[in-house]
Amino acid sequence: MKQDWSQLARVFGRIGCMSFGGPAAQISLMHEALVTRHKWLTEQEYLRALSLCMLLPGPEAMQLATYAGWRLRGVPGGLLAGLLFVVPGALVILGLAIGYVHYGNLPLIQAAFLGVKAAVIVVVLQALLRLGRKALTGRAAWILAGLAFAALFVFGLPFPVIVIAAGIYGYLTAQGENSTPPPHAKARTARTVLIWGGLWVAPIVVLWITAQDFLLQIGLFFSKLAVVTFGGAYAVLAYMTQEVVQNYGWITTGQTIDALGLAETTPGPLILVTEFVALLAGFAQGGLGMALAAGAVALWVTFTPCFLWIFAAGPYLEHIAARPRLSAALHAITAAVVGVILNLSVWFALHVIFGQVAQVNALALPLPDVATLNHWAVLLTAVAMVLMLGLRVSLLPALALMAATGCTLGLLGLS
Repeated sequence: MKQDWSQLARVFGRIGCMSFGGPAAQISLMHEALVTRHKWLTEQEYLRALSLCMLLPGPEAMQLATYAGWRLRGVPGGLLAGLLFVVPGALVILGLAIGYVHYGNLPLIQAAFLGVKAAVIVVVLQALLRLGRKALTGRAAWILAGLAFAALFVFGLPFPVIVIAAGIYGYLTAQGENSTPPPHAKARTARTVLIWGGLWVAPIVVLWITAQDFLLQIGLFFSKLAVVTFGGAYAVLAYMTQEVVQNYGWITTGQTIDALGLAETTPGPLILVTEFVALLAGFAQGGLGMALAAGAVALWVTFTPCFLWIFAAGPYLEHIAARPRLSAALHAITAAVVGVILNLSVWFALHVIFGQVAQVNALALPLPDVATLNHWAVLLTAVAMVLMLGLRVSLLPALALMAATGCTLGLLGLS
């Protein structure tokens, strides 16, 4: 039985506005709404859908909402659910970016950011521990995680190469046979891929024809990011920073760290950090108008692929769930992502705690300048650990408390 559109909008609108705390909290929120309260999906349907979304690149919670809406009301329902999950956070990010551009350099605001950054160190550590407990279930998984960490932290290999290599290893070493895809779905899938693939690349083609070089670079870079975003925003943040800071020169390392801290305070998927980065890059290139255009392009190429993955893969859910090689490839990628997030944890902490971090010769190995150690950042990080790991204070109250603590240090002239 098809659900009423107004009820669908209310339920997914509430999910979109309340989806703070990262994918684990968002998945729990959707389970309570879709399975427990409204019984729109059974427990097994929900778990199979979650498994599918974890197989795909992109934010799994947003894709899970899209899949649920698709199951209930087809493609229009999937669009409604997916957009309601993303749009509230995207609007908040826009407001935060405008405020950051105008007030982010004020000393008191910087002091508050120091508190937020200290909290985000612990948030990333929590994500690492949570994923590690699920992913590192055997010796091979630990080795993959270690190799991925070394490849990034020491040698600076590109993130997409690590994801692809891990997936190939998992696929080739898997046991079992793949099932045969349902033939009746092939024509429909081809049409879906053509339509949504066309929508994905259409703005990029327009930007290329009109010679909008900066916006074209934004579109191409964040399109590439959308394809390799296994493990969520934490997994790709260090790679994104390397590209936008060192290769493109759009923003600074400090600004990307601030972007993640602010993205943690908003509802919706954490990958909305890409919108914030694009907005800051646009402001630097050409003021508010260019910022709005860059933010819109980044949002389009980040989330249009999510609809493509779900609408194309949804009819194959049972088939995909029965493919041991795909499942093994996902497990290998997930294990490698643990190493990727460990790299981000160390990289992020070093850039918050030390004022200057250089590289060792031609390697990517970071070398902090001990003389630039920020003792107050160390203290704030310890306070954040006590709050979030010891006292189990939830994300938003912890971020607020840490921002207030940073402000207090700033007012006292200590931070």
